[in-house]
Amino acid sequence: MALEQRQLQKQTMTLLPQMIQSMNILQMGIQELREYTEEILQENPALEFPEEEGAAAAAADAVRRLEWLEANDRQNTYYHRQDEEEGDALANLGQYSDGENDLSWYILSQFMMGDFLEPEVLKAIEFLVEQLDANGFLDGDAAFLARSARMEQGVMERAIIELQSADPAGVGARDLAECLRLQLERRSGDHRLAVAIVEGYLDELARGRYNQIARSLNASKEEVWAACDLIRTLNPRPGTGFAAQENLAYIIPDLEVVVKPDGMEISLNDTAVPRLVISDYYRKLLRETKDPDVQKYLTQKLGQAKWVIQGIDQRRSTLLRCAQYLAQRQEEFFRLGRGHLRPLTMRQVAQALDIHESTVSRTVKNKYLRCPQGVYPLGYFFTGSLGETASTQESAKVLLQRLIREEGKPLSDQKLCEEMARQGCPISRRTVAKYREELHIPSAADRRRG
Repeated sequence: MALEQRQLQKQTMTLLPQMIQSMNILQMGIQELREYTEEILQENPALEFPEEEGAAAAAADAVRRLEWLEANDRQNTYYHRQDEEEGDALANLGQYSDGENDLSWYILSQFMMGDFLEPEVLKAIEFLVEQLDANGFLDGDAAFLARSARMEQGVMERAIIELQSADPAGVGARDLAECLRLQLERRSGDHRLAVAIVEGYLDELARGRYNQIARSLNASKEEVWAACDLIRTLNPRPGTGFAAQENLAYIIPDLEVVVKPDGMEISLNDTAVPRLVISDYYRKLLRETKDPDVQKYLTQKLGQAKWVIQGIDQRRSTLLRCAQYLAQRQEEFFRLGRGHLRPLTMRQVAQALDIHESTVSRTVKNKYLRCPQGVYPLGYFFTGSLGETASTQESAKVLLQRLIREEGKPLSDQKLCEEMARQGCPISRRTVAKYREELHIPSAADRRRG
């Protein structure tokens, strides 16, 4: 009996490093896994790229990055260009120093592509960029800024116009109203009502006085609601979100969901992680060598190589299984968009796939999914239910917005709570108040005063 226990303990201790390595690999995101494979290739000579893939690895990586950048915005393209230039000693000649914040880099790059600006205007833009606060705002009018820079006011006025035409939209504004107006002017369609609201009724908007806005602007309450909904989609702080360049990282989706009429197709981004194989040369060397030290070394390295490959394969298999189940449960979201997310917990996935809940948690961690609605962390699709209904927090908020939009006389939180229960979404009055505040919707009293 004692011998059996010792054998079991020895076997458990032998498996333990492999299990730990497998769990660590499972919870790695793509970028972390790529870095890990690069490190392990340096440390373990028994691992290598397949011969036919070794030469194409760099080209495949370049294609992947270009495809990803093409699908994203101008801002990422700029970051990509700067990343490529890091390896070229001449690429940054005449460029701005690394000490400048990344918002400055991003804005100034848009004016360095050609010679369409007069040198004095470009110089004024450089001055203005240095004056931007963390939100991307300017402090002072053209006359004040011209005096501060010892430039002509006409040149400064021209520079402000050019700066405000740059990305991100709204940068270079002197106040919130101007920031929002600049963003509205770039939206297609007729947004004169929204412009009028941001220029003269932001306080009323914040207090939910839609009736007052409607009366003042001779518009219907529905038109004011629609304009205010549009305004809430704008960014009041266009300069935020720009980190130091060395801290930037690309979000590389692990998975992609393609919606088809007869179902959904889920695929893994296999090109983002190099495939590894065990070296035939070192296998042969282990068979032929008679040196016990060499045998021990090669046995250790070949065993480690096998564990790494198994861990990566297991990560791939588990991730794909979880994603397929997730896509099946959240099909309405992928087809219809936000507001159609169903309750889903990691325990449900674990039970359906017959794996441990901690395995699901590691699988979801640091993973991203690309779908028609955009790129989402996998954790986004796990939501708790409200009571015993099929509602989620998101769908509850959508219903709450609709009820308030359609109300004649403003409803109290208790009345909204009762109406939501009648429509199959029973939540407490306190939760109604919480969601209403998160949606920046005023109380019934404030809506009544408006």
